[in-house]
Amino acid sequence: MEPKRIREGYLVKRGSVFNTWKPMWVVLLEDGIEFYKKKSDNSPKGMIPLKGSTLTSPCQDFGKRMFVFKITTTKQQDHFFQAAFLEERDAWVRDIKKAIKCIEGGQKFARKSTRRSIRLPETIDLGALYLSMKDTEKGIKELNLEKDKKIFNHCFTGNCVIDWLVSNQSVRNRQEGLMIASSLLNEGYLQPAGDMSKSAVDGTAENPFLDNPDAFYYFPDSGFFCEENSSDDDVILKEEFRGVIIKQGCLLKQGHRRKNWKVRKFILREDPAYLHYYDPAGAEDPLGAIHLRGCVVTSVESNSNGRKSEEENLFEIITADEVHYFLQAASPKERTEWIKAIQVASRTGK
Repeated sequence: MEPKRIREGYLVKRGSVFNTWKPMWVVLLEDGIEFYKKKSDNSPKGMIPLKGSTLTSPCQDFGKRMFVFKITTTKQQDHFFQAAFLEERDAWVRDIKKAIKCIEGGQKFARKSTRRSIRLPETIDLGALYLSMKDTEKGIKELNLEKDKKIFNHCFTGNCVIDWLVSNQSVRNRQEGLMIASSLLNEGYLQPAGDMSKSAVDGTAENPFLDNPDAFYYFPDSGFFCEENSSDDDVILKEEFRGVIIKQGCLLKQGHRRKNWKVRKFILREDPAYLHYYDPAGAEDPLGAIHLRGCVVTSVESNSNGRKSEEENLFEIITADEVHYFLQAASPKERTEWIKAIQVASRTGK
């Protein structure tokens, strides 16, 4: 009987020989992790046994790479994976940790009930707290702030974070709020923006988070992007990057010239409506952008030559300038989600 598939999808994996980062189709089984060069491959390129393994997340061994986690096997072999965004990393980490725990206890992997379990008063669920902070109505308001002739888009100040934690009754006082905010920062739920907040993170202070109106921070999957640990890279964003991110993840994209398919990380923004695509191995700048205003997006059953395609879950974007883009999702559900999200953005964005 084949092991149960718990989770699968694209992740970027660091090679064990040449140390290069490449996108892989990764499958989490009850007893291990298989990774494939392509989703359609029949044989995995490698297998990581989970029995006796340990997981580290967040893994901060690579300064400029976000959303990385590490699996260390009993033979002390390290395997590094990078997700496309924070929630995706956390979902993989939760399932891998549970799979390891089930192996240790001789149990079968099973999803928990969606009902809330009773939490101890002193227990802080940073993941749940992060989602509350991002709530569009009751969460922390993202602002465009200016300092030292720079504009920081979609960010907020350190004292606003502490104010929110106290007013939301997540903490009893500002000192306790500072400890929680520091934990959120250390776990990657918050990122520093600007010289002051970055200096605090890089320094040896007890609390790397600053309860200060001049210290700026941002959510890692918001509309604000900058190169970490470099104060010269907090620049004014172009108009097309000012939109709020409504969806992101990896898809296969067909090239316009060679017609070959490659994995790309896509970030969908609305108002203005753009779909940017990146090298998932970690490039900071997008490889290209699709302006979605007035576009048409539909599922397709044939490729650009009009012949029946062997690939599944294809969809096409036709821009207002009549440029055609062919993309492939990992499942019918994922394809439907992308099509709906793009349709909404194309109607509401600039």
